[in-house]
Amino acid sequence: MEYQLNYLASLSYLDLQHDELKEEYGDLPAKVEELQAKVAKLTSIVNETDAIISSNGKFVKDAKITLVELKDKEEKLAKQQFSVRNNKEFDAITKEIEHIRIEFTRISDEMRSSGIKEENLRGMLESQKVELESANTELQESEAEFAAISSDQNADVKKILKVRSDVVKKLVPDSVLEYNRIRRYHDDAVVAIKRNSCTGCFSQVPPQKIVEIRNNLKTIYYCEQCGRILYPPDDIQIDPKVLKL
Repeated sequence: MEYQLNYLASLSYLDLQHDELKEEYGDLPAKVEELQAKVAKLTSIVNETDAIISSNGKFVKDAKITLVELKDKEEKLAKQQFSVRNNKEFDAITKEIEHIRIEFTRISDEMRSSGIKEENLRGMLESQKVELESANTELQESEAEFAAISSDQNADVKKILKVRSDVVKKLVPDSVLEYNRIRRYHDDAVVAIKRNSCTGCFSQVPPQKIVEIRNNLKTIYYCEQCGRILYPPDDIQIDPKVLKL
Protein backbone atom coordinates (compact mmCIF):
# COMPACT_ATOMS: atom_id res chain seq x y z
CA MET A 1 0.00 0.00 0.00
CA GLU A 2 1.77 3.17 -1.16
CA TYR A 3 -0.93 5.55 -2.31
CA GLN A 4 -3.19 7.84 -0.29
CA LEU A 5 -6.04 6.41 -2.34
CA ASN A 6 -5.43 2.98 -0.80
CA TYR A 7 -5.80 4.38 2.69
CA LEU A 8 -8.84 6.45 1.75
CA ALA A 9 -10.55 3.36 0.34
CA SER A 10 -9.68 1.46 3.53
CA LEU A 11 -10.97 4.31 5.67
CA SER A 12 -14.27 4.39 3.77
CA TYR A 13 -14.65 0.63 4.18
CA LEU A 14 -14.08 0.90 7.94
CA ASP A 15 -16.55 3.73 8.35
CA LEU A 16 -19.22 1.84 6.45
CA GLN A 17 -18.65 -1.17 8.73
CA HIS A 18 -19.03 1.12 11.73
CA ASP A 19 -22.20 2.60 10.25
CA GLU A 20 -23.70 -0.87 9.87
CA LEU A 21 -23.10 -1.55 13.55
CA LYS A 22 -24.72 1.75 14.51
CA GLU A 23 -27.75 0.88 12.39
CA GLU A 24 -28.47 -2.02 14.74
CA TYR A 25 -29.54 0.57 17.31
CA GLY A 26 -32.27 1.80 14.96
CA ASP A 27 -34.22 4.60 16.62
CA LEU A 28 -33.20 3.37 20.09
CA PRO A 29 -30.75 6.23 20.86
CA ALA A 30 -33.39 8.82 19.97
CA LYS A 31 -35.99 6.91 22.01
CA VAL A 32 -33.71 6.77 25.06
CA GLU A 33 -33.00 10.48 24.77
CA GLU A 34 -36.72 11.25 24.42
CA LEU A 35 -37.58 9.10 27.45
CA GLN A 36 -34.84 10.70 29.52
CA ALA A 37 -36.29 14.11 28.76
CA LYS A 38 -39.80 12.85 29.57
CA VAL A 39 -38.69 11.39 32.91
CA ALA A 40 -36.88 14.62 33.79
CA LYS A 41 -39.96 16.68 32.98
CA LEU A 42 -42.33 14.39 34.91
CA THR A 43 -39.95 14.35 37.88
CA SER A 44 -39.98 18.15 37.87
CA ILE A 45 -43.79 18.17 37.77
CA VAL A 46 -44.04 15.68 40.65
CA ASN A 47 -41.56 17.70 42.72
CA GLU A 48 -43.46 20.91 41.98
CA THR A 49 -46.81 19.39 42.99
CA ASP A 50 -45.25 17.92 46.12
CA ALA A 51 -43.81 21.33 47.01
CA ILE A 52 -47.23 22.97 46.59
CA ILE A 53 -48.81 20.35 48.86
CA SER A 54 -46.09 20.94 51.47
CA SER A 55 -46.60 24.70 51.24
CA ASN A 56 -50.35 24.24 51.55
CA GLY A 57 -49.87 21.98 54.58
CA LYS A 58 -47.63 24.57 56.24
CA PHE A 59 -50.27 27.24 55.64
CA VAL A 60 -52.97 25.08 57.29
CA LYS A 61 -50.70 24.34 60.26
CA ASP A 62 -49.83 28.03 60.73
CA ALA A 63 -53.46 29.04 60.15
CA LYS A 64 -54.67 26.76 62.97
CA ILE A 65 -52.22 28.40 65.36
CA THR A 66 -53.30 31.86 64.17
CA LEU A 67 -56.98 31.03 64.68
CA VAL A 68 -56.32 29.94 68.25
CA GLU A 69 -54.38 33.14 68.87
CA LEU A 70 -57.17 35.27 67.37
CA LYS A 71 -59.79 33.48 69.46
CA ASP A 72 -57.76 34.05 72.63
CA LYS A 73 -57.25 37.67 71.73
CA GLU A 74 -60.99 38.14 71.07
CA GLU A 75 -61.87 36.63 74.46
CA LYS A 76 -59.40 38.89 76.26
CA LEU A 77 -60.74 41.97 74.48
CA ALA A 78 -64.32 40.94 75.26
CA LYS A 79 -63.41 40.81 78.98
CA GLN A 80 -61.74 44.23 78.72
CA GLN A 81 -65.03 45.73 77.51
CA PHE A 82 -66.46 45.29 81.01
CA SER A 83 -63.70 47.40 82.56
CA VAL A 84 -63.54 50.32 80.13
CA ARG A 85 -63.91 53.83 81.49
CA ASN A 86 -65.66 55.50 78.60
CA ASN A 87 -67.46 54.91 75.32
CA LYS A 88 -64.38 55.80 73.29
CA GLU A 89 -62.40 52.90 74.77
CA PHE A 90 -65.45 50.61 74.39
CA ASP A 91 -65.82 51.51 70.71
CA ALA A 92 -62.09 51.02 70.07
CA ILE A 93 -62.17 47.53 71.60
CA THR A 94 -65.37 46.69 69.71
CA LYS A 95 -63.73 47.76 66.45
CA GLU A 96 -60.67 45.64 67.20
CA ILE A 97 -62.89 42.63 68.00
CA GLU A 98 -64.71 43.08 64.68
CA HIS A 99 -61.38 43.18 62.87
CA ILE A 100 -60.31 39.96 64.62
CA ARG A 101 -63.58 38.26 63.67
CA ILE A 102 -63.19 39.33 60.02
CA GLU A 103 -59.63 37.98 60.01
CA PHE A 104 -60.80 34.78 61.70
CA THR A 105 -63.50 34.27 59.05
CA ARG A 106 -61.04 34.99 56.21
CA ILE A 107 -58.46 32.50 57.48
CA SER A 108 -61.16 29.90 58.17
CA ASP A 109 -62.46 30.23 54.61
CA GLU A 110 -58.92 29.91 53.22
CA MET A 111 -58.38 26.80 55.32
CA ARG A 112 -61.51 25.19 53.90
CA SER A 113 -60.37 26.08 50.36
CA SER A 114 -56.92 24.71 51.17
CA GLY A 115 -58.45 21.43 52.27
CA ILE A 116 -60.25 21.04 48.94
CA LYS A 117 -57.11 22.19 47.10
CA GLU A 118 -54.93 19.65 48.92
CA GLU A 119 -57.37 16.83 48.17
CA ASN A 120 -57.25 17.72 44.46
CA LEU A 121 -53.48 18.10 44.51
CA ARG A 122 -52.97 14.72 46.14
CA GLY A 123 -55.14 13.15 43.45
CA MET A 124 -53.03 14.87 40.78
CA LEU A 125 -49.83 13.80 42.53
CA GLU A 126 -50.84 10.14 42.51
CA SER A 127 -51.61 10.30 38.78
CA GLN A 128 -48.31 12.08 38.11
CA LYS A 129 -46.38 9.46 40.10
CA VAL A 130 -48.03 6.63 38.15
CA GLU A 131 -47.10 8.35 34.87
CA LEU A 132 -43.54 8.92 36.11
CA GLU A 133 -43.19 5.30 37.20
CA SER A 134 -44.41 4.11 33.81
CA ALA A 135 -41.95 6.40 32.00
CA ASN A 136 -39.12 5.26 34.27
CA THR A 137 -39.91 1.61 33.55
CA GLU A 138 -39.94 2.26 29.80
CA LEU A 139 -36.66 4.17 30.06
CA GLN A 140 -34.98 1.38 32.03
CA GLU A 141 -36.11 -1.19 29.47
CA SER A 142 -34.81 0.92 26.58
CA GLU A 143 -31.51 1.60 28.37
CA ALA A 144 -31.11 -2.12 29.07
CA GLU A 145 -31.73 -2.87 25.38
CA PHE A 146 -29.21 -0.19 24.39
CA ALA A 147 -26.64 -1.58 26.85
CA ALA A 148 -27.15 -5.11 25.51
CA ILE A 149 -26.49 -4.00 21.93
CA SER A 150 -23.49 -1.95 23.06
CA SER A 151 -22.10 -4.93 24.94
CA ASP A 152 -22.44 -7.18 21.89
CA GLN A 153 -20.80 -4.60 19.64
CA ASN A 154 -18.14 -3.37 22.03
CA ALA A 155 -15.32 -5.63 20.84
CA ASP A 156 -16.13 -5.08 17.15
CA VAL A 157 -16.35 -1.31 17.53
CA LYS A 158 -13.06 -1.16 19.45
CA LYS A 159 -11.36 -3.22 16.74
CA ILE A 160 -12.71 -0.99 13.96
CA LEU A 161 -11.73 2.21 15.75
CA LYS A 162 -8.23 0.87 16.45
CA VAL A 163 -7.60 -0.10 12.80
CA ARG A 164 -9.22 3.16 11.67
CA SER A 165 -6.82 5.13 13.85
CA ASP A 166 -3.88 3.30 12.27
CA VAL A 167 -5.19 4.06 8.77
CA VAL A 168 -5.76 7.75 9.50
CA LYS A 169 -2.16 8.08 10.72
CA LYS A 170 -1.01 7.08 7.23
CA LEU A 171 -3.08 9.81 5.58
CA VAL A 172 -1.90 13.38 5.10
CA PRO A 173 -4.09 15.94 6.93
CA ASP A 174 -5.48 17.39 3.69
CA SER A 175 -6.72 13.97 2.60
CA VAL A 176 -8.48 13.45 5.92
CA LEU A 177 -10.12 16.88 5.72
CA GLU A 178 -11.30 16.24 2.18
CA TYR A 179 -12.60 12.79 3.11
CA ASN A 180 -14.53 14.21 6.08
CA ARG A 181 -15.97 16.97 3.89
CA ILE A 182 -17.37 14.47 1.38
CA ARG A 183 -18.65 12.17 4.12
CA ARG A 184 -20.89 14.95 5.40
CA TYR A 185 -22.90 14.39 2.19
CA HIS A 186 -22.25 10.72 1.41
CA ASP A 187 -21.68 7.84 3.84
CA ASP A 188 -19.63 6.08 1.17
CA ALA A 189 -17.17 8.88 0.50
CA VAL A 190 -14.79 6.67 -1.52
CA VAL A 191 -16.25 4.33 -4.15
CA ALA A 192 -15.01 1.97 -6.82
CA ILE A 193 -15.46 2.36 -10.55
CA LYS A 194 -17.28 -0.64 -11.95
CA ARG A 195 -18.57 -1.15 -15.47
CA ASN A 196 -17.36 2.35 -16.28
CA SER A 197 -19.68 3.81 -13.62
CA CYS A 198 -19.41 5.45 -10.22
CA THR A 199 -20.81 2.90 -7.75
CA GLY A 200 -22.02 5.74 -5.54
CA CYS A 201 -24.43 7.48 -7.90
CA PHE A 202 -24.18 5.06 -10.89
CA SER A 203 -23.38 7.81 -13.35
CA GLN A 204 -21.07 7.02 -16.24
CA VAL A 205 -17.38 7.80 -15.91
CA PRO A 206 -15.78 8.69 -19.27
CA PRO A 207 -13.30 6.00 -20.45
CA GLN A 208 -10.60 8.65 -20.88
CA LYS A 209 -10.99 9.66 -17.22
CA ILE A 210 -10.80 6.03 -16.08
CA VAL A 211 -7.51 5.63 -17.97
CA GLU A 212 -6.29 8.87 -16.39
CA ILE A 213 -7.21 7.63 -12.89
CA ARG A 214 -5.42 4.30 -13.45
CA ASN A 215 -2.27 6.10 -14.67
CA ASN A 216 -2.23 8.63 -11.82
CA LEU A 217 -2.97 6.71 -8.62
CA LYS A 218 -1.23 9.34 -6.53
CA THR A 219 -3.86 11.87 -7.59
CA ILE A 220 -7.38 11.98 -6.14
CA TYR A 221 -10.19 12.09 -8.70
CA TYR A 222 -13.85 12.82 -8.03
CA CYS A 223 -17.11 11.77 -9.62
CA GLU A 224 -18.32 14.71 -11.66
CA GLN A 225 -21.93 14.03 -10.63
CA CYS A 226 -21.86 13.25 -6.89
CA GLY A 227 -18.39 14.42 -5.83
CA ARG A 228 -17.31 11.09 -4.30
CA ILE A 229 -13.69 10.01 -4.51
CA LEU A 230 -13.22 7.39 -7.21
CA TYR A 231 -10.80 4.46 -7.31
CA PRO A 232 -10.22 1.56 -9.74
CA PRO A 233 -10.62 -1.63 -7.64
CA ASP A 234 -8.16 -3.62 -9.72
CA ASP A 235 -5.37 -1.15 -9.00
CA ILE A 236 -6.20 -0.15 -5.42
CA GLN A 237 -6.27 -2.74 -2.66
CA ILE A 238 -7.92 -2.22 0.72
CA ASP A 239 -5.61 -2.91 3.65
CA PRO A 240 -5.74 -6.66 4.46
CA LYS A 241 -6.06 -5.83 8.18
CA VAL A 242 -9.22 -3.92 7.35
CA LEU A 243 -10.75 -6.80 5.42
CA LYS A 244 -10.13 -9.22 8.31
CA LEU A 245 -12.52 -7.34 10.58
